[in-house]
Amino acid sequence: MPTVTFAPALTRHVPCPPQDVPASTLCDALATAFLAAPALRDYVLDEQGAVRKHVAVFVNGEMIASRSELGQPLAAGDRVMVIQALTGG
Repeated sequence: MPTVTFAPALTRHVPCPPQDVPASTLCDALATAFLAAPALRDYVLDEQGAVRKHVAVFVNGEMIASRSELGQPLAAGDRVMVIQALTGG
């Protein structure tokens, strides 16, 4: 099963420990992880289901290419990390 982890900058607002989730896509993995902490969804995804601009999602250490295309397949042992991205100038 893939593992989904949320960075401390997000979990200080909504506690959510790392989870092994039964999911075959990134979208399914996030949806399953949000079941444990529903309020976290609004921190991570916008109203259209895309990753918010202030959030970055990594799969196995690589940032996802698209904020709106979350159908990327996942395999057992894959690691999904959701962090709060730094913005500003």
